Amino acid sequence: MTISALHEQPSSPFQAPDEARAAIGSVANMRANAFTIDVEDYFQVEAFKPFVSKADWGNLPVRVEGNTARLLDMLADANVKATFFILGWVAERYPEIVRRVQAAGHEVASHGYAHQLAHLQTPEVFRDDVRRAKRILEDISGQRVIGYRAPTFSIRRDNWWAYDVLTEEGYNYSSSLYPVSHDFYGMPDAPTSPFRPVTGGLLEIPLSTIKMFNRNLPCSGGGYFRLLPYPVSRWCIRQAAKQGKTPYVFYCHPWEFDAGQPRVAANFKSRFRHYTNIGVMPQRVARMLREFPWTRMDRAFAHELNSKNDH
Repeated sequence: MTISALHEQPSSPFQAPDEARAAIGSVANMRANAFTIDVEDYFQVEAFKPFVSKADWGNLPVRVEGNTARLLDMLADANVKATFFILGWVAERYPEIVRRVQAAGHEVASHGYAHQLAHLQTPEVFRDDVRRAKRILEDISGQRVIGYRAPTFSIRRDNWWAYDVLTEEGYNYSSSLYPVSHDFYGMPDAPTSPFRPVTGGLLEIPLSTIKMFNRNLPCSGGGYFRLLPYPVSRWCIRQAAKQGKTPYVFYCHPWEFDAGQPRVAANFKSRFRHYTNIGVMPQRVARMLREFPWTRMDRAFAHELNSKNDH
């Protein structure tokens, strides 16, 4: 299919300071945004792949249990439900994470099994990975898993076939595209609003962006949320929802709440991306949870999921 934007974007996202402050304070008419967590441990991130062998994963200090518990407590305090995209490798070894997520009323979704980039896999390997993760999560939770997020947003033009595989494996939606330019991921000409990449197939819910200077700029959380001053992120949440006319999608990782995690001997760029402002993450997220409405991905996009209109 030809990839094109589904909604026209405003030509200028700028607001005068007074108008911006008014928009920030006016959340009553916003649909609830989607709060999502990619459940993986610090040593599994893509930036550390050249420095940490997968063969060593089982020998490294594990932090994902405690960090996920910290996030669950934070969400409980804010009375917010979220979607946890849980890595199959993690769920298989620490099934209590899945049980706690489910028991708290959050959505259990799939992050694949082995945190391997989807565009570097063959269709057969990809199918085995997403099927294995789904089976593990469903066996532990006793519930159907309908959501998927590719590691490092790694569905691109050259592996569009992944949507056929995901649909055939029983997933109802994916959140695996980031319509931006980035050295690890990105597809800047992809739609910025939910769409069905394959006729009759699952729904793709892209990560949120804002349009500035005729470019899609990233603003969905993660490292951007840690790097930018909080007032900028707060403004971006309003703008992303306004421009896209759909709920904003926020994502983070359990390791981003862990200032005491072991330091990986990586290059400066990877360390800067991973460790910058980790210490402020809990306070910033707690503030954001108070200031905006949040819910699970499947609930935030229930209307789009139930729509059979293929684009």
